[in-house]
Amino acid sequence: MDVTADVGAPWLIVGLGNPGPEYAMNRHNVGFMVADLLAERIGGRFKRAGKAQAQVVEGRIGPPGPASRRVILAKPMSYMNLSGGPVNALRDFYKVPVGNIVAVHDELDIDYGALRLKLGGGDNGHNGLKSMTKAMGSDYHRVRCGIGRPPGRMQVADFVLKDFSSAERKELDWFVDRAADAVECLVIEGLERAQSTYNS
Repeated sequence: MDVTADVGAPWLIVGLGNPGPEYAMNRHNVGFMVADLLAERIGGRFKRAGKAQAQVVEGRIGPPGPASRRVILAKPMSYMNLSGGPVNALRDFYKVPVGNIVAVHDELDIDYGALRLKLGGGDNGHNGLKSMTKAMGSDYHRVRCGIGRPPGRMQVADFVLKDFSSAERKELDWFVDRAADAVECLVIEGLERAQSTYNS
């Protein structure tokens, strides 16, 4: 198990995105897509989390017994650039150490369909990460889901808020499924094993 994670504490897995049906299939919302699939896998449905501006599902990931991990899946409902407040509120409420937080997010500097897992680091201009880091420091895990760079002269803001292209959508279910697998591996087996299996 990765030394930065607390085996006895719950994990907070945060899918980053923007709330509302108009954003649902945007590239910026791949974190929400992964969180939705993980919720489906553990048989839970997202519901409003008390005073926190977020939706959550509580459950367990992994085989029954001591190897399973208690998890809180979360989707901040505050819009991407304000994600830190809701995540920090959930961290306090569930008493989750920062090393047990995983942000699942889109990443421009990685080719579409590729994944990279890491602990800590900068935000690379990602407003969701920037807000989380401002709220609680940078020592949380990231599952970075590659969306590639915008074509031609398209602005980054326009690119991330557009839906995945028809060509990309052919691979999207596979991509989201693999990202969900990577999150599970990270939580159950630790960062090094997850990196060696899923980093591409």
